[in-house]
Amino acid sequence: MFIINFILDCGASVMLPIIIFILGIIMGAGVSKSFKSGITIGIGFTGISLVTGLLSDELGPVAQQMTERLGLHMDIIDIGWPAMSSITWAWSAAGLMIPICLGVNILMLALKLTKTMNVDVWNYWQFAFIGAAVSVATNSIPIGLAFGAVSSALALVLADLTQPYIEKYFNMPGISFPHLTALGCLPVVYPLVWILDRIPGLNKININADSLRKKFGIFGEPMMMGLIIGIVLGALAGAKPQVILQTGIGLAAVMYLMPKMVACLMEGLMPISQAAQELMSKKFAGREVFIGLDAAVSLGEPAVIAVGLVLVPITIALAIILPGNRILPFADLAVIPYIVCLFTAMCKGNIFRALIVGTVVMGLVLLMASTLAGLETPLAISAGVTIPKGATLIGNLDRANIITWLFIKLSTIFG
Repeated sequence: MFIINFILDCGASVMLPIIIFILGIIMGAGVSKSFKSGITIGIGFTGISLVTGLLSDELGPVAQQMTERLGLHMDIIDIGWPAMSSITWAWSAAGLMIPICLGVNILMLALKLTKTMNVDVWNYWQFAFIGAAVSVATNSIPIGLAFGAVSSALALVLADLTQPYIEKYFNMPGISFPHLTALGCLPVVYPLVWILDRIPGLNKININADSLRKKFGIFGEPMMMGLIIGIVLGALAGAKPQVILQTGIGLAAVMYLMPKMVACLMEGLMPISQAAQELMSKKFAGREVFIGLDAAVSLGEPAVIAVGLVLVPITIALAIILPGNRILPFADLAVIPYIVCLFTAMCKGNIFRALIVGTVVMGLVLLMASTLAGLETPLAISAGVTIPKGATLIGNLDRANIITWLFIKLSTIFG
């Protein structure tokens, strides 16, 4: 337990290189190549975290001004996924979820029930969150652990199912996303994409990054899209001209830097991915194995960031008009690109279509976040978190997805 806690305390930027190094050795990539891959991936992940932090820093004040300008007062405060992950890891049984999820993954690989090897151990907290919430709902840690384990198995199955979209759209062969932030709303996304494909007129509209570049020249470039979106968000917030321009430059920097950070991470990953494929070819007669990663690696795609940023004011508007919503979206607005990345790929980068799907998804996210706050708040209090002033409950948008919500609600049968 001490070793697990030590590695967890190091954070994802250290944990992932250690896991990749060990995995590289196991896969036969060699010590030097595995070590270099691990360090390169750590650098790439750190870069992605820095750029994501920049995104959060730019969006945070603008979102706060926007909500204050609109006079929003709600009793559930969005504390964001970083705080919720810390609360989850403080759950008494959280450390058990790592060996349990690894065991489930290895068993499913051996039984050919999945092709994905989920090396994104840091994000096992998403399965631990389900376990923690279920344990609160049922007053049973064993039931919580069981639900966490089943959710990790489902994530592997869905990662296999969606891997072709990731390989084709993001050009990431052998990579999958067993990441519930990206996968969690698939029960709604699949039928929505199917319907949009068949609506006459709508199915002919195709607005993507390439078409924007061709139509608008320099103003269709990713950095210019970030600049324009940043300026528009700052103006909607009623910010000072200096702040509006700073927000524009900040989001332009996000759009420009994110693909470069993702490229660094992928450079480190490819030797390990190739070694895994070679090993599987030798041991299992050409059997495919996917490396399961954090959906953060998809954020280098301009359409993903563009859809995510445009959905920020849409989400705030939904929070105002949606009956039953009680959460004030704030800290997790920067996580919207993670939520939209997979269905943006399923929409083949069509920004128009992805925004329609995203609007429906974010409406559901707000409603589910409102209903989950009653379980998240006791978890936070047990972890020693002080409830923010003006709030009666705390919640977040990152964990408010359909799969997580269904698992937690289903567990009440056992409560």
